[in-house]
This record gives sequence, C-alpha cells and structure tokens, in this order.
Amino acid sequence: MAELSQETGRQIGVLLNRKGKVEYVMVGTAKQIEMPDFGRSRVSTDRFRGLRCVHTHLQGESLTQDDLTDLALLRLDLMSIIQVDRSTGLPGLVHSAHLLPSAADALDVDGEPYEFLKPAIPSQLETDFTALIGSLEDEMARLGQTARRRMPNREGAILISVTTGYTDEAEESLAELEELAASADVVVLDKIVQRRPQIDPRTVIGRGKLEELLIRSMRLGADLIIFDSELTPAQVRILSEATDLKVIDRPQLILDIFAQRAQSREGKLQVELAQLKYLLPRLVIGQNSAFSRLAGGIGGRGPGETKLETDRRRVRDRIAQLERQVEDLRRQRFERRKTRAQRHLPLISLVGYTNAGKSTLLNALTQSEVYVEKKMFATLDPTSRRLRLPYEQEVIINDTVGFIRDLPETLVAAFRATLEEIADSDLLVHVVDASNPAASQQIASVDKILTDLKLDQIPQLIVLNKADLTSAETIEVLARQITLDHNVEPVAVSAIQRETLRPLVEHIAARIGSFSVEKEQLQTGATRRAI
Repeated sequence: MAELSQETGRQIGVLLNRKGKVEYVMVGTAKQIEMPDFGRSRVSTDRFRGLRCVHTHLQGESLTQDDLTDLALLRLDLMSIIQVDRSTGLPGLVHSAHLLPSAADALDVDGEPYEFLKPAIPSQLETDFTALIGSLEDEMARLGQTARRRMPNREGAILISVTTGYTDEAEESLAELEELAASADVVVLDKIVQRRPQIDPRTVIGRGKLEELLIRSMRLGADLIIFDSELTPAQVRILSEATDLKVIDRPQLILDIFAQRAQSREGKLQVELAQLKYLLPRLVIGQNSAFSRLAGGIGGRGPGETKLETDRRRVRDRIAQLERQVEDLRRQRFERRKTRAQRHLPLISLVGYTNAGKSTLLNALTQSEVYVEKKMFATLDPTSRRLRLPYEQEVIINDTVGFIRDLPETLVAAFRATLEEIADSDLLVHVVDASNPAASQQIASVDKILTDLKLDQIPQLIVLNKADLTSAETIEVLARQITLDHNVEPVAVSAIQRETLRPLVEHIAARIGSFSVEKEQLQTGATRRAI
C-alpha cells in the first residue's frame, strides 16, 4: 500500500473484516480518502461495525479530524493510518485510534470519544486486536443495558437552540423546551446552544457543528434531535438524512404533547387537524420512495398520480373532513353559550401560561376534581364549573388550555372552537406562575396571544399563583411591574392554600358586580330606546 501510494501520489486504503479479509479498497487524492456510505443506522449501539480501516498518508500527518469523524460516524473497529516516505515509498509510523465504550452511557460523555494507541512501525505492532475489540464491545453492552434500564421504552433526545442574538435568551427558551420534552415523556440527554452570525439555510447549525452533533448523538445513544426553532421541510429532510435520526422542531413537539393529552372527541379532532396542517407542506419524497409509482390501476392512461401526490390528496381530503366536523362542534358550542347567556350567569375564564396552576386553582375555588398534573398542557379540554361568590352571586368559571410562546399557528387555528369559549367571557383571570424566573416573559407571551386572538379588550384580573414557592420580595417586585405595565393591581395566592383565596374571590365579586351593573344599565337604555 505504501509503495502504491508513493507511485500514484494518492492515498490508498482498505477495510478489513475481523477475519483479516479485505472488504473494500479505496483510492483517494493526495490529501484525503472517501469512505463507503454504509448508513450507520444498521449498526447496533452495543457493537462496532466489524471493519477496521487502514489507509496511507502522504504528507507526514498523523490521524486527522476527518479520520476521527469517519471512525465515529461509521462505528469502525479501528482507524489506522500509515505514514509513507515520499522519497522511498517505505512505510513509517502507524497511528491508530478506536472509540471509547461510552456510546450508551449518558453520564460520562464530556471527554474525547477516542483513545489513541501508541504509534509504532508495522513490524513492532503488538496490540492483540481481537482481545481489544472484544473487551470494548463487552463494556459497550454493559453500559447499554444500564442506559436502557434508566429509560425503558422512552426516547432519548438532544435539544438544540441556534440563535443570532443573546445566548441568555436562547438558554431560557431551551430550558422551556426541556420541560416540553419531559411532558412528552422524552429523556433529555444533552442540550446545545449555538450562537451564529446567521442561521445556516441548509443545516441550521452548519457543517462542522453537524459533525460534532453526529458524534455526540452516537455517544449518548440518542433517538431524536429536537430544535427549539421551527424548521423548514428542506432542513428537516437534510438533517434526517445526515443523522439517520428522527428530527423534529418545537411546534412538532407541542403538537405531539397535545396528541398525547387529548381525551375528548373534540380535542382529538382538533389535534389531528393541527397535525395534518403541519404535515401537509412537509410531505416529501423519502430516500426510498418510488416517485413514479402509479395509482391509476388497470386501464389507466398517462402517468397517473405519484405516491406523493396521492398522500397529499388524502391529507387534504382528511383536513377538509376534520374542518367540517370542527365547524359543527363550533356551532354546538355557540348554541350552548347562547343558552347559558339566557340564564344571565357571568362567565369567567382562567387563562395563562401552561403549567401556571389554572386547573389547581379551579379545583380550589369550586371544590372540583379536575385532572391536574405538573406537566405542560395537562389541560386540553375546557372545563366549566359553577362558583358561588359572596352576596349570593353565581358565575360560570372556565378552565382553558394553557398558552406558550411561539404557539404553532396550525394549533391556534384548529383550537378556534375551543378558544372562542374565552371570547364570551366577562372577565379573564390571568394566572401567573410567580415562582418562575421567567414570569414577566410569560405574561408578555400570554398578552401577545390574547391580542392576536382579539381577546385583549376583555377585562383582566392578574393572579400571582404559587406565592408559597417564592419570596415576598419577589412577589412585590413582580406586582409593582404588573401594576405599572397593565394598570391592574394583581392578587397573590397559592392555589394549594385555600386561606389565601379569599381576597381573590372578593376581587372577582367586585369586578363581576360592577360589570353586572353596567350591563343592566345598557340593557335598560336599549329597552327605552326601543320603546
């Protein structure tokens, strides 16, 4: 090999199986060699590929970063390079490296993933390769079993945030993405924040970072990669093909959580509609798809429909069907609201960021047993309960789906029938998790969504929930800021401490009482004008 490299001026390499037989021969340029594309998904995480690479270097260099990347991505048993003397064609030192058995160990992956063997001339290579690779695979299998016990039947994910702005904001958003992942029952193996002058239009993170991500995902045994921003269909395809992993973005993760949480027929319909609207522009030809597959059958003339076009048509037909069903539900909700309005019962809606404690507050106020869980979007289906206020007043109080920043537009559109329930409210009780360090940003996100839904004109009472989990000073600072921004004095409560709810109930009663007087005056004035 060294002599042939010297004569041709090119790198020459072979891939040897564990019996020492040559499986592949590669001829490269003077500076690099290209490996066959095996597709790493076909290799068990507890084993190497069963091939070791030996190739020549003509520039006197040792193992390069490209060599190490190929070692990791192809999961080779060993990567060895032979330094060739350009004047004589004789082989010099042999440099070798192998992967460390931490691919499935999520606890210790911060170091280099390689171990380098001591360089030696070919005649002095004394490493027992069979024993070495056997011990490495035994250790990998042991670590793999340990990792599977830690997360049985759960997917492991790497979270990625790419920003052109401040990394602090990206880290806050990534922390929220981690909560979303936990709500989807995903095990977070690693989090990566990358700051770039501009987002790479193809891979988002750039080629170099993508190679690092591939190696990282292999060492951690990751099943999927979750991006904090919305990806284009082309970016999803490129990243999926490059990593052989499932690649999803923030909106898709939120949709998946909604799909897990939906219990009622209405909720399931709305989630399916949102998912299909999100999927439609992302239906592309897969690597193994036959674009020319016909659907016309016997007697068909011309090219007919491709499989892709058939899929798109079926999705569009299903979307139209679901939209009709959701519209029927919307009309039914409208009739129920009209009947309720005839009873002259004021309507109060609990709104706020997801996991702010709205359902817990509803249970505490109405002595109900609405489902509560410390997870994002635990409530999808609106729940209505009666609440008796002081002075013999009765109101209907609604628990609604939580909001979140960058709520997918398809989700907002699909849940229009549900969100319209808020539109008829006499008062919005905006529940805020006062213990969350990002409470101010969450308030701003909810305000933005209410404005986008044209619900910002409804009177609002802001409630600082979970006051028992934070200091009085924090509550005071947050309350002062809210009063300054919203011209509304908030009420601090703890939904799990009923004695703190009395001031809230009195505030609601006072606000509802004033609304009732105004309504009565307007109705009286309208009656007089009619006469």
